[in-house]
Amino acid sequence: MPLAIPDSIRLEHEELHDALARASREKDPLGEAARRVARILKPHVAKEELFALPPLGLLEDAARGKRSTAESVAADMIARLERELEDMLAEHRVIIGALEEFMVAAKAANRVDYAELASKLVHHMRMEKEVLYPAALVLGEYLKSRPAGAG
Repeated sequence: MPLAIPDSIRLEHEELHDALARASREKDPLGEAARRVARILKPHVAKEELFALPPLGLLEDAARGKRSTAESVAADMIARLERELEDMLAEHRVIIGALEEFMVAAKAANRVDYAELASKLVHHMRMEKEVLYPAALVLGEYLKSRPAGAG
C-alpha cells in the first residue's frame, strides 16, 4: 500500500487553499491580508504534505493490526516531524497572527465569507496541533513497539 495523506485531510487542504486563493484576488487591504496568509501558509503546508500528514494514511490499517510495506517510510517521516515539531508549531502561531489580520480585514470589508474562512483556517491549525500531529507521533511509537512480522 503506498503512503498517502488520507483523502479527508487532503480534500480539506485543497478546499481551504482554493478559498484562500479566491480571497487573494480581492482588492486591498482584504486581498493583501489574504496574500500574506497564503505566503506564510504555503511553505508550512508543503512541509506538512511532505512528512507530517502522509503517515496518517497508515492509521486505519494500524488500528486493525495490519502491516504495510510503507511503514519504514512513515517512520522516517514521523522522525522528521518529531525533529521539526516545535518549528511547525511556531509557524502555526505566525499563521494564526496573519489569519487574525485577515479576519479583521474581512470584517472591515463586510465579507462574512472570508471571516468564516479565517475562522476555519484557525480551527484547522488547532486540529493539526491537537489531533493530527499527535496522531502521527503516536503512530510512530506504535510502529516502533510492534514486533517484527506481527500483524
